[in-house]
Amino acid sequence: GAAMAHGHGPGRCRCCGEEAAERGAAWGLYLRIDRQRLQCLNERREGSGATVFRPWEERGDRSQFVESDDDEELLFNIPFTGSVKLKGVIVMGEDDGTHPAEMRLFRNIPHMSFDDTGREPEQTFSLSRDPLGELEYPTKIARFSNVYHLSMHFPKNFGAETTKIFYIGLKGEWTEAHRHEVTICNYEASANPADHKLEQITPQTHFIS
Repeated sequence: GAAMAHGHGPGRCRCCGEEAAERGAAWGLYLRIDRQRLQCLNERREGSGATVFRPWEERGDRSQFVESDDDEELLFNIPFTGSVKLKGVIVMGEDDGTHPAEMRLFRNIPHMSFDDTGREPEQTFSLSRDPLGELEYPTKIARFSNVYHLSMHFPKNFGAETTKIFYIGLKGEWTEAHRHEVTICNYEASANPADHKLEQITPQTHFIS
């Protein structure tokens, strides 16, 4: 019903179908990915990287996965259709050496290449093998509160030559980007011209009464 949009605190039971449906709805950020511009670098089969972003309920579909090509590294460039507050990530793979062992998240660096992954990520996670898609990695929300582009770097796995990922879940909130509001915000003097780029895509809701 209408209550589905509102999350409740942690620690509630997830035993009945309604809870499961609500949990599935929480992982709906894949709908906000600009799929035309989504990139997966070092994917063995072109376009396979995009298939791992799908409904939470379909995470168990083993026919859809991405496998790395030359070595074990994978890098996703994920542009969103608005501004995202990213709250959690699920990474699901095989219960073997091909499962990624580390995940590094970068925000708002479009078109990252493997050369760019030397820089400091916003957050790094040590991953556990998660063949069922049950482990949720919470992000430091303050660092991921205005994300219009997310890069996910998987530098290594648990010892296999290639890395396989079946499903990546992204949880959070999405806000539509209103580009015309730039004209309204121009009076806010910005000392740093680089900030202006971000302002264009920052949803400004405070003046709407």
